[in-house]
Amino acid sequence: MYVFFNGLLPTESVRSYYNLIIKKAGQFLTDLQVNLLRFALSLRSYSPAVHASQQIASDEPPPEACPAFVSVHGQHGCSTKDIKKLLKAATDRPKPYLSQNDHTYPGLNKSEVPVVILYAEIGTKKFTTFHKVLSEKAEQGKLTYVLRHFVDPKPRDMLLSGYGVELAIKSTEYKAVDDTKVKDANTTMNAEEEEQDEVHGFYFGILKKSHPELKEQLLDLHKHLLESRNDMAPLKVWEMQDLSFQAAARIMSVPKFDSLKHMRDLSQNFPSKARSLTRVAVKQEMRKEIEENQKHLSDTVGVHPGDGELFINGLHIDLDVHNPFSILDILRGEARVLEGLHNLGIKGEQQGLLLRLPVNTVDDSYSLDIRHPAIMWLNDIENDPLYRSWPSGVQELLRATFPGVIRQIRRNFFNLVLFLDPLQEESVELVKLAELFYKHKIPLRIGFVFVVNTKDEIDGFSDAGVGFYRLLNYISDEYDLSQQVFVALSHLWLPQTSLVLLHPTANSDRILGAESEYDGNRKDGAFYYKQSGLGALPLALFNGVPLSPDEMNPEELETILLQRIMDTTTTFQRAVFMGQLTEGSDIVDYLMEQANVVPRMNPLILSTNRKYLDFTANPVADDWSDTTMFSFLDSRDKTGVIAKRMKYFANNGEVYFYFSYLRFANPITVVLCVCVLCTQRASPGVRVGVIDNPNEKAWEDNTVLYRAIWASLLTQKNKAAAEFVQKLLKEESSRLLQQGTKMKDLLIFVLLPQGMDADAFEKKFNTMEVDFIRSQRLFCRDVLKLGPGQRAVISNGRILGPLEDNEEFTVQDFHLLEKITLTVQLDILHYVFFLSASELVMKIDALLSAAHKEEVRRDVHFAKETHSVLRLSPRENEVFYDVVAIVDPLTREAQKISSLLIVLSQVVNVRLQVFMNCRAKLSEMPLKSFYRFVLESDVTFLANETVSPGPVARFSELPESLLLTLNMITPDSWMVQAVHSPYDLDNIHLQKVSGVVAAEFELEHLLLEGHCFDLSTGQPPRGLQFTLGMSQDPLMYDTIVMANLVRFFILKANPGAWTLRLRKGRSEDIYEILTHDGTDSPSNAGDVIVVLNSFHSKIIKVRVQKKADKISEDLLSESSESKSIWDSIARYVSCSLTQLIWEKQKEDILNIFSVASGHLYERFLRIMMLSVLRHTKTPVKFWFLKNYLSPSFKETVSHMAESYSFQYELVQYKWPRWLHQQTEKQRIIWGYKILFLDVLFPLAVDKIIFVDADQIVRADLKELRDFDLDGAPYGYTPFCDSRKNMDGYRFWKSGYWASHLGQRKYHISALYVVDLKKFRKIAAGDRLRGQYQALSQDPNSLSNLDQDLPNNMIHQVAIKSLPQEWLWCETWCDDVSKVTAKTIDLCNNPKTKEPKLMAAARIVPEWVVYDNEIKQLLRRVQKEEKQTSEERTQKENQRDEL
Repeated sequence: MYVFFNGLLPTESVRSYYNLIIKKAGQFLTDLQVNLLRFALSLRSYSPAVHASQQIASDEPPPEACPAFVSVHGQHGCSTKDIKKLLKAATDRPKPYLSQNDHTYPGLNKSEVPVVILYAEIGTKKFTTFHKVLSEKAEQGKLTYVLRHFVDPKPRDMLLSGYGVELAIKSTEYKAVDDTKVKDANTTMNAEEEEQDEVHGFYFGILKKSHPELKEQLLDLHKHLLESRNDMAPLKVWEMQDLSFQAAARIMSVPKFDSLKHMRDLSQNFPSKARSLTRVAVKQEMRKEIEENQKHLSDTVGVHPGDGELFINGLHIDLDVHNPFSILDILRGEARVLEGLHNLGIKGEQQGLLLRLPVNTVDDSYSLDIRHPAIMWLNDIENDPLYRSWPSGVQELLRATFPGVIRQIRRNFFNLVLFLDPLQEESVELVKLAELFYKHKIPLRIGFVFVVNTKDEIDGFSDAGVGFYRLLNYISDEYDLSQQVFVALSHLWLPQTSLVLLHPTANSDRILGAESEYDGNRKDGAFYYKQSGLGALPLALFNGVPLSPDEMNPEELETILLQRIMDTTTTFQRAVFMGQLTEGSDIVDYLMEQANVVPRMNPLILSTNRKYLDFTANPVADDWSDTTMFSFLDSRDKTGVIAKRMKYFANNGEVYFYFSYLRFANPITVVLCVCVLCTQRASPGVRVGVIDNPNEKAWEDNTVLYRAIWASLLTQKNKAAAEFVQKLLKEESSRLLQQGTKMKDLLIFVLLPQGMDADAFEKKFNTMEVDFIRSQRLFCRDVLKLGPGQRAVISNGRILGPLEDNEEFTVQDFHLLEKITLTVQLDILHYVFFLSASELVMKIDALLSAAHKEEVRRDVHFAKETHSVLRLSPRENEVFYDVVAIVDPLTREAQKISSLLIVLSQVVNVRLQVFMNCRAKLSEMPLKSFYRFVLESDVTFLANETVSPGPVARFSELPESLLLTLNMITPDSWMVQAVHSPYDLDNIHLQKVSGVVAAEFELEHLLLEGHCFDLSTGQPPRGLQFTLGMSQDPLMYDTIVMANLVRFFILKANPGAWTLRLRKGRSEDIYEILTHDGTDSPSNAGDVIVVLNSFHSKIIKVRVQKKADKISEDLLSESSESKSIWDSIARYVSCSLTQLIWEKQKEDILNIFSVASGHLYERFLRIMMLSVLRHTKTPVKFWFLKNYLSPSFKETVSHMAESYSFQYELVQYKWPRWLHQQTEKQRIIWGYKILFLDVLFPLAVDKIIFVDADQIVRADLKELRDFDLDGAPYGYTPFCDSRKNMDGYRFWKSGYWASHLGQRKYHISALYVVDLKKFRKIAAGDRLRGQYQALSQDPNSLSNLDQDLPNNMIHQVAIKSLPQEWLWCETWCDDVSKVTAKTIDLCNNPKTKEPKLMAAARIVPEWVVYDNEIKQLLRRVQKEEKQTSEERTQKENQRDEL
């Protein structure tokens, strides 16, 4: 990147390059944007985008020996000379997919031109050569030029930030630490770490430098000071009660600029700070103020004591969802609004008030006014005798009824209007549905609008639609419409037949003929339909809201309308309860006076996809008469010039509402300008401006009309100018100008308005140049993206267009636009008190509307702020963010928020308020972990001017007596693994470690998450398989759809462009992908392209449907399972030599699943594996949960597999975000044991046996695999009850478990066999997850998650009880039964609490033999690796000498 800038020699330092980049960026960015750029670079937030481009390039693939190349619709070239040849037939080849984040050169970018993608490194000579050619062609509109980064691969590990690291305190009730000696890594504290090594005020790093001769004595003093502190002594319950308030008191007592650091220190190191807090006194004033604020917050924003919440400019930042990368995006989005308001002079409190306005809320349920005479109402609920027996009070809505019952109340709450063309076949079915509602006395008022031929000469005999309409009028006038209408409607196309059936004696000529008396208002229906702007017939309005075309299917419409009635009932109930709807209210008037009711439906105006101009620029050059200078301005500056130079037609009254209608003059759009002026005259708060966008270059002879308009604006008063222009736009005047009539002569012909100064007008017109019109045309092209002659309308900065050549924009459309925008303008005017209010209102409206967020901004304030709210003021006269944090200083939220606020205040200017939301009367330690949040505000450099490797989580001064376990708390889309550490990260005991414990983790994958729906059933397609790959390797990752409430699936990937497909086989044979959302290819495209180019979560939706000839097929049928052989969704790699014969031995293989965390349990795991292998002749494949395995185990398991001839696979899964999260590592591991059995393993695995790591097997597990489960999905061994002296510890014998289980037994989860075919077929996984989701919200439920959950679900998911001999445990089983035991489990003994290692050697004699055998194997492997390493080093040294 830095090579792009000239003037620096290669010898310059990296820091110098970085500073130069920031300096160059400062030429285009504001100071705030530069700070955000620094923050983004420190987060490495652009790295995935660079890697994505690299991956996409490798998938082309790049031509050999090509440092830069172009791709033109799939064909490549290494030279600019190749471009011309590649472009020739490019349009015959399919265009490449472009993602939203692709760098597209800002040329004309016509849709029909070829797309040329340049893969190059910015700054290189190759890039410069290609860029010059491609940019010129793009500006000429010959191609679309896209740049993607392509650099020579230079693998380099990079330390990331934006995550948390936790050292949780483990219970030492049972000793679970391996006694194997670990060789200390060569890890020492660097100079910076040593200088920060402070204990009780002594900086030992500095002391060692100053007094190197006292090194030993200083080490002794350091150790003594650490050990002398007794901070970890357990607290009494009464000492814990006020800890939260005491922490708040200490934070508020220090200087406010140190308060955040103090909060971070207390929350992130709480276990060692707790005792010191007990001595802090809490003032009564603070306690009282906190309670008052908590009551206020509970009432206003729903925040309760102990909750942790963060608000940025009123936007709620949910820390369970957001991470630093998403917060950076929020800061960027807010920066534009804040800087815009600041530039417009809006500062201080007014800024916050304007931000919280409900600006242009996009409503996708606009309603049309149904109080129109063209509607022929079939019934009237309020007045028809049919409904006389129903109650009429609106209070009836609040009366309790059974769920699903539609209340029969004599009010027109529900109104259905059908727009029908009697000649359309679909109309008959809709009429039958209306008849069904009417005859079943559904409280639905039904009306019809018949759209028929409007020509006067047409009669009822020549046009069936006209005849039908006249017949209905006859029935309505002479008889009861509701009684006879459905007979007539059943013969829509034969009005004469209907007439004969209903009234045999009636005179058909008088009714249907040319002189019919019943033709009144025939045109009203067509006029109402056209005026409404609705789409194709037939269509329906429910309470004025149009139903979508998909909802108009008669088979579905009945259900949809009934559901609408139920949903609307809730809205009416709320209105009655709030007093908005009373007994005296007219229901229809109430409905039609709502904010969402509009006079016309124009999709262009009501569209939710809106574009806005940016009016916040203050261009230095603001003259549009110099077209050349104007052409060099960027889009913001061009807009600024146009806004400043615009002149408007306006009424003299006060301007409450502002429109800037831009009309692009050409002969066919005079009507548009007339409509604009009519609107301006009718609406006193409207101003109108016009801009020309001619078909051809502007000259004096082809701009006469437009220059006349501008001359009148510049020289005449508002009224005179508007009247003159309207006369000028009349057809006769325009014709005279086109014929060459001089303006002087035209002024004689045109009757001049009263008060017009003709001399001033003529003088201005004659001296007016055309350069400003050319600048306007440039503005249309470059900013509005309009072609020559295209039209558009701009309303307060919102761009509506381009309009199609035949598209009308009527007076009614302008009134609709006025209604949509008006409310916001009035709100803005409450906060704006300037003489140029109308100009400012327009700019503020455009700015706020463009930045509109669906989420409501909250006004968070406090009752009192003296003792409980930390306030930091922003720097004056600068843009600032309003940040409010509500946090208990001793919570997990505080651990994260404190670090985040510190960095946030370093990155941007903030007005910060932090409320101490303390909890009272704590009964247990609020935090049981040490924590670090890894985040920096800027890129850091080392002393030698090179880039620092990156931020790390550093823990110091930890109590050595504690047993700790390390947890990584990462963004949802990250999948990380430990890649280097000789230490047991699950059992860190600093007393037994000399030096520094260091661990390195790797971001292995970014996750692609998705939701899948079967459109034909509305249900998740259970068992459906997806694959993710590239063109060169179409199957790199795969997954299965989880059939839960959210129809979830997860795929592992890395930055790049990926193709999602249904897996070949049953999935592809039975299903097809219909549509998809959130992807990077069109929703109806066959190829589902997904681009991962950021650290954000990527969530897509895929809708599938069974093929027509496969409707009855089932993915999980018996035949399908045997054919659906696919690799694991979380494939790592199986290194065994026997893997080649896996398919042949599939039917006779033992699949053993186990989990382990920590060196002790990995030691047990190896022994368990060896015991399994020693007792079977059947090939074995082990499946291990990769998430928590140590690097040392992953490095050595391949050697063990080779020595003992078994297969293995490391499976991996990310806990879904929608499923209730566990925070303790042990409970997370328990969850993985039971919750994801249906998605962890490939469908080819029929049965899997789970064996706990601390078990020893004494029998052939093939016997267990082949055990008949009698139709149950899994089999567990019941707990023993033969050791009677343990009865007091058998919790399942009494209380809840005794009553819940009844005669059934409580089963142990140390060993179980799963029939995966049956498990998936009955959706056992979904049932277990559903029950878990319901129970896990209660922290007291599921104490032993992996065990309690299946036992709790025993009535819904049956458990087959295995013979007792399959699991023996000394804690629960007597010694006699040990002789026949097929497996021995090293259960914890709650009575003796004997350490595992001691129990293993005592209970299982062969355990020691297995242990020694594996130790010898590991020593041999270590010796061989050491020897290999020495040989490699020796060879490298010899090569260096040569």
